[in-house]
Amino acid sequence: MKADGKPTRTRNPRGEGGRLRGEIVAAAVALLDEAGEPSGITLRSVARRAGIAAPSIYRHFPDQPAIMLALVRKTFTELDDRLAAAMDAAGDNPKQRLLAVCHSYLEFAQTHPGRYRTMFAGLWIPELGDSSVTEEDMATLGDKTLGLLAGALIDCVTAGYATSTDPGTDTVALWLGLHGFAHQRAVAPSFQWPPDIADRIITALAHFTDK
Repeated sequence: MKADGKPTRTRNPRGEGGRLRGEIVAAAVALLDEAGEPSGITLRSVARRAGIAAPSIYRHFPDQPAIMLALVRKTFTELDDRLAAAMDAAGDNPKQRLLAVCHSYLEFAQTHPGRYRTMFAGLWIPELGDSSVTEEDMATLGDKTLGLLAGALIDCVTAGYATSTDPGTDTVALWLGLHGFAHQRAVAPSFQWPPDIADRIITALAHFTDK
């Protein structure tokens, strides 16, 4: 403990640089959760939260956008893990598995609004070419998330629970429907949403049958 009452960070043993990298990303996530948006995530603020000197960050991240990229990737991994767990918990019925992954997606957006808006709502868009983040880095974000949704929809089509003739395009439409509802629910909290509106969106965009 420092004289000013602030905790000091214990230096990681040699060879544990990966641990420090994780602590830097965790500090950035904590700042995002507190503020609800990423503007306050700077090299200095992250270093302060992690309990390290700012120059120590450069051993792991060349700039602030690199920290943000790691934060977003970590959050996508958390989202993907939740979606996969929700599908597994739903059992073997393809329709119930797709419903589970969709509702889990909406729950994540509602539970972590700052993280969700940073991932999907354009709060963080780095200047490509002026930072270490590349166009490919940005283009591949969310690939697994969309893949989980696509796999669940294709399983419904195969089992006769959905009539989609273009699952790839309908997966994108379904994601847009979920995202639109998640966004509007966040920006219009006083609106009285019909209790079954999520299921109506999913049913329509997944082209569910009556089976």
